[in-house]
Amino acid sequence: MRLLRKNSIHNFLFTAAVTTASQALILRNRLLNCTRKPPVQEAADLICSRRAIASGKELLDAVYVAPPTNSVRAAVLLCHGIGETVDDWFGVQEILAIQGVASLVFDYAGYGRSTGHIRWEQCETDAIAAFCALKALLPDTPVSMLGFSLGSGIAAAVLDRISPAQLILCSSFTSFQAAACRAGLPRMLSALAPQIWNTEEILRLCNLPVLILHCEQDRLFPTQMASALASSCQGRAELTIVSGQRHNDPFSRPELRYWAHVVCFLISDDESN
Repeated sequence: MRLLRKNSIHNFLFTAAVTTASQALILRNRLLNCTRKPPVQEAADLICSRRAIASGKELLDAVYVAPPTNSVRAAVLLCHGIGETVDDWFGVQEILAIQGVASLVFDYAGYGRSTGHIRWEQCETDAIAAFCALKALLPDTPVSMLGFSLGSGIAAAVLDRISPAQLILCSSFTSFQAAACRAGLPRMLSALAPQIWNTEEILRLCNLPVLILHCEQDRLFPTQMASALASSCQGRAELTIVSGQRHNDPFSRPELRYWAHVVCFLISDDESN
C-alpha cells in the first residue's frame, strides 16, 4: 500500500511538473516564432504528411517527412523534448529528408493535438506505437531511434521492447532525477522525482551502435553528462560535441553542420550492410 501511494505521488508530481513546464516552453517558442512549420502541401521533391497514430486509448499527432520513396536511405523516429510539439521539428525533418533520411516525429499524449495526459508510462507506450508506425511505412528500411533532451530518456527506455537499428541521443541526460535537479529541483528534494529513464544504466546493457551528440554550450545538461553516457557504452558509442551550439539550437535553429553527424551515422551503417 505504501509503495502504491508513493507511485501515485510520483505520477501526480511528474504529470503536473512536465505539463506545466511543457506548456510554458511551448508558449515561449510560439511567441518567439523561432521554428519552421510543416507546409500544408508537400515541399518540392519531398513527401510530407500529417498522420494520426493509435497508442493504447490515445491518438497521437505525427508528421512524416521523407525523400521520394526510391531515394530513402535510412529512417529515424524523433522523440522530441519537453518544450516542443511536432510543428517545431519540420526544419530538422526537411534537412534529414534532403540528405536521404525519412523521419517521423510525434507528440506524446497530452501534447499538441494528441489526446490524453502526460504520464511517463504513456510516453513510453507512445514511442513504441510511433516506432511501429514508421516501420510499417518503410518495412524494408532500417529504422533508428533518436531522442532529444526529454525524449532521450524515453527513446532509451523502450529499447527492450522494439528493434531499432541504432540509437542516437541528442542533448541528453544521465537520468530523469539528474535532469530534474539540473532544471531547478533542489537536490534535497530529488526523491520527489521518479526513478525513471536512467539512461546511464540502460546503455550498459545496450548492444546497438550509439551516437551521443551534445552541444558544447548546453547550460541545461553539461557535456559531462554526455561523457558519462558514452563511458557507460564501454567503447560502443560515438561521442560528438558540437561547438557553438546551445541546448535547443538543434531544432530551433537547425543546421546541416549539426545534423550531418546524424545523417552520416545512419547512412554509414546502412551502407555497411
